[in-house]
Amino acid sequence: MTRKMDNTTRYERLRERYMNGDIDRRGFLGLIGAAGLAYGVQTPFAKFAHAQAVSQVRFDGWGGVVSEAFREHAFDPYTAKTGIEVVDGTFGGGDEYLSRVKASQEGEYNIAHLSGVFDYARYHNLGLSTVLNEDNIPNLQYVIPKLVDVFRGVSDGKLSCVPYDYGTTGLAYNRKHISDEEAKEKGAGLLIDAAYKGKIAGWSDWRTRIWYAALQTGQNPNAIEDMDAVWDAVRQHRDLSLKYWGSGAELMSLLAEEEVYVTEGWSGRIYALQEQGHDIGYIDPPNGMGWQECLFVIKGSPMEACEELLNFMLAPETSIAVAEGQNYPPALDPQKVDLGAKIPTLPAFDPTGTLSGLTFADPAYWNGNEQEWSKTFGRVQKGY
Repeated sequence: MTRKMDNTTRYERLRERYMNGDIDRRGFLGLIGAAGLAYGVQTPFAKFAHAQAVSQVRFDGWGGVVSEAFREHAFDPYTAKTGIEVVDGTFGGGDEYLSRVKASQEGEYNIAHLSGVFDYARYHNLGLSTVLNEDNIPNLQYVIPKLVDVFRGVSDGKLSCVPYDYGTTGLAYNRKHISDEEAKEKGAGLLIDAAYKGKIAGWSDWRTRIWYAALQTGQNPNAIEDMDAVWDAVRQHRDLSLKYWGSGAELMSLLAEEEVYVTEGWSGRIYALQEQGHDIGYIDPPNGMGWQECLFVIKGSPMEACEELLNFMLAPETSIAVAEGQNYPPALDPQKVDLGAKIPTLPAFDPTGTLSGLTFADPAYWNGNEQEWSKTFGRVQKGY
């Protein structure tokens, strides 16, 4: 029997045990991580290595409730089963993580939890992409078609990733001070409302700042015509803000401690605050920023093993468990898969599976302007 067959048998037996109720969800996901590590695959649950030679693995993610979801549903049970410690790392944005990958040796990183099609395009244009054999990933059929198609458009119809979840960067506001009606009426303009000077914040990400400035000046973020007006709006927001936040954990702390009353925020993080009892509202303004995250296979990775594990990660049992933990809808099509009770309540969730209400960044447009816009924002951020 080949290793391929051994892997398949192992995964299918795990699935059967889970479906029969012989192991709970925590144990199920822990065993996935153990199986993946044993066959030399880095996923969010395991680093590419030979199991017998590894004492610890490192996972770099978005921190906060996202890392907590991976910790609860994968890392802790994984360590219990294998004795291998998982060391968590966090990053505040895709630029930082890409710098790490570029400085690494080929094969050091295998599967990256990327956010946004523009990140996917950057990796592809830098020669870091691979070509997945989709015959080895039959569960791709359950994924929302729109999420798959946007990646195909970057890499000549081929895929170097599988979509895994999606969300929005919308407006989060404290209902003690800002009503739902006011938020809906003012939309993105809330972030430059002088009435809330010193109680406004925003992410220190150049794309987000420019995107919202485009909305504030009545422009299409994917086809900006007046950049001078955009930079004026970016400066206006800067001058009214208490601070820029740099991580999801900091975003949540600013809102929870009522240091700020309004900021843009990541949909899953705001849902987590609501679950904790904070009276935080959340809306996606027209042309608000939609995004999707993927599991991207980086050049130099063991392809067959990665493809098989990606397929297993897209199985509804696994994908739903992770989604419920991190509060972002999975990439699975709700018209094809029963997603349970919690996921339909998450912000950004689209029951139709069309995602027609979300606006995604045009990767060619944003990457084509990255050098100029990121440099200019750096100057603006410093007060120029």
